[in-house]
Amino acid sequence: MGRHSPSQIALPLAARNAAGAQRIVVGKANAHVVEALQDPDRWPFRVAVLTGPPRSGKSQLARWAQGLAGNERLEVVDDAETRDETELFHRWNAVQQGGSRSGNDGGGALLIVANADPEHGGWRIALPDLASRIGGSLHLEIGAPDDAMAAELIHAHAEQRGLTLPEGAAEYLVPRTTRSFAAIEALVATIDRISLERQSPATMSVWRAALEALHGPEQQRLL
Repeated sequence: MGRHSPSQIALPLAARNAAGAQRIVVGKANAHVVEALQDPDRWPFRVAVLTGPPRSGKSQLARWAQGLAGNERLEVVDDAETRDETELFHRWNAVQQGGSRSGNDGGGALLIVANADPEHGGWRIALPDLASRIGGSLHLEIGAPDDAMAAELIHAHAEQRGLTLPEGAAEYLVPRTTRSFAAIEALVATIDRISLERQSPATMSVWRAALEALHGPEQQRLL
């Protein structure tokens, strides 16, 4: 898959109490994004817009893309929904004129990262000129994780926290939790908290307590 294997993707952790490198889990929801980010030369107008659900790793993927060999002149604008639209318009035009703000020579590209989810204050562009240009750019959207990706996310978040999960944890947890990036991250954080509070390993009794804390009693969830 392109210049770099997704299985090798890793980023330094910014999180407190980090145990190691935070993996970017690649699955059906984001494999197409990983592929496209490796080759900005193929983006229409050399501009791409990356969107996805909360906690889906948009900013992490953008930083990873910036660090790839050959992407040295890739400029990233994160949280685009909070930025001045006139400034974004000028940045888009700067790429077409031979570069981004990071330099005046050719070869620049622009990756715009935005929250486009209407339920979470998604990006609504008011400036018509910007809207038309964004409309013609490459749109990359991270989807919802499937079961396989959800299981891998559970393991990745546990690794990040230095939390040891016994064999079978993901198989038990995935069918019982909400299939979203944010919910999976919250579940692992809750397992970690309860395990620490009880001063006990994160075994099934802790998993059940975490699920109940987040989703209510299991019988109620099954009704």
